[in-house]
Amino acid sequence: MLSVERYEKILDELDKSKVVKVSELSINLGVTEKTIRIDLESLEKKGLLKRIHGGAVLLEEEDRIFPINERQLSNNERKVAIAKKAIKLINDQDTILLDGGSTTLQIASLLGDFPVTVITNDIKIANELLNKEKVQLMVLGGSRMGTSSSLFGVEASDLLKRIRVNRLFFGATGVSVEHGLTVLNSFHVEWKRQIIGCADRVTLLADSTKFEKVGLIQFATLDDVDEVITDDLLDKHILKVLKEKSISITLSVCSKK
Repeated sequence: MLSVERYEKILDELDKSKVVKVSELSINLGVTEKTIRIDLESLEKKGLLKRIHGGAVLLEEEDRIFPINERQLSNNERKVAIAKKAIKLINDQDTILLDGGSTTLQIASLLGDFPVTVITNDIKIANELLNKEKVQLMVLGGSRMGTSSSLFGVEASDLLKRIRVNRLFFGATGVSVEHGLTVLNSFHVEWKRQIIGCADRVTLLADSTKFEKVGLIQFATLDDVDEVITDDLLDKHILKVLKEKSISITLSVCSKK
């Protein structure tokens, strides 16, 4: 088993149980306790858990990268504000790609006033757009992973090779100046890389809580991004770095400021 596969299984177990033991992980994953301790050390350095004697626990809530279901329910007010900014960037007759996610779902809910083509792999987004007459909808096929509403697979990958869109709207688990854009699951990596490659304009949607968080696997760098839409609570140093990279920044107003 590759180390990244072990990392994913360790994090999955930690999400379920809130605490993991070296001895139990060693048995369940079929590796030595020394290997598990090294894995936990690596994950702690990435800021994904806290080691304790004999195992590891979740980080304090404010420092934690939540499981996907919790992430989708958090910071909803900021996501709506970001989506409203994103809508203003879409022109009549544009072809846009909406990656799966709670912020892109908010964009879908705001569409319908003008003609646009939307390509997505997310069944919640597709359902939101289903009865909007001015929206030409194309759903990329595949299989659902776990309880996610996003579809992944060979069918989607093959179609992406033949598709060109005006603009991509997508998200990431973590956004870091040093470590780039990261996710927690390996099956997201190739998908994210492909959708970035088929867009004329790459727009990252990320509220300020996503910045300087690091997921398990990097799929892109900030240099792959043309534009970031975030909120005005973004750290000023990070904002400066983004501008130095000639990345266009759009800030939504956060009412909690």
